Amino acid sequence: MAQFDAAWLADLRARADVPPLKARVPLMAGQDVIGSVLPDLFDKIGQWPTNNVHSLLSKVKHSAGANVAMAWGVSGRVTPSLAQLAHALRDANVGHVAHHWRNEQLAVHGERGQRLGDVERGVVRTLGIRTRAVHLVGFAQDGRLWVQQRALNKANDPGLWDTLMGGMVASSDSVQTALVRETWEEAGLYLDQLKDVLHGGGIAIRRPTGEADDDGTGYVIEDTDWYRCTVPDGLIPVNQDGEVEQFLLLDRTELMARLQRNEFTLEAALILAAAITD
Repeated sequence: MAQFDAAWLADLRARADVPPLKARVPLMAGQDVIGSVLPDLFDKIGQWPTNNVHSLLSKVKHSAGANVAMAWGVSGRVTPSLAQLAHALRDANVGHVAHHWRNEQLAVHGERGQRLGDVERGVVRTLGIRTRAVHLVGFAQDGRLWVQQRALNKANDPGLWDTLMGGMVASSDSVQTALVRETWEEAGLYLDQLKDVLHGGGIAIRRPTGEADDDGTGYVIEDTDWYRCTVPDGLIPVNQDGEVEQFLLLDRTELMARLQRNEFTLEAALILAAAITD
């Protein structure tokens, strides 16, 4: 069986765990750390078009063991406070928020995993809030794999290749309901049409956003569950939401070659490398 180049594989894994480009401080809600931001992100808040967020933010002290450091604290109920803060960030066009605004809510959790509220998807990278995603690896019955090319107008990784399906877990979803919804939206497939749908594993990404014009404002913290399935012969993926350019069916040799030419997103490369070697 063909093997991945060891240096490429090591570099791939290293790119999934990269510290922030600039030092960040915790973002807190009460006693819970919910994210991280650049220390000076809110310093010029009075100059923002939406300047009524003064009352939501304060500099607080965060204790981590014996160390005490400065942090930003968000007061009030988490969901409405973060919504107000998100709109202020969008109005000021901080951290590419205006460009990435999605009108989609993602869950916000505390350090112990407890659900604290929701937040607009467009600000999670600026605020360093942990997110969850789900991917589906689709094998044909002859062992080839279905992959998709991301739409050329997508905000993140346009034109790169991806798994059969990959999407965020919205605040209204569980991982399972997100798997069902995203599989239909991206590939036009229902799970009960597929065979042997099984949990394959998980990956964790910790890295700067990677945008060419990013000044260090954004940081990705994302945990992804991935599943595998068999797509029966004669069943062809058809995109429903306009976010996929095309689907291809690749044998493992061609897939490995494309992976090692870095034609895939980081997340998809990590998942597919695991799926075809486990």
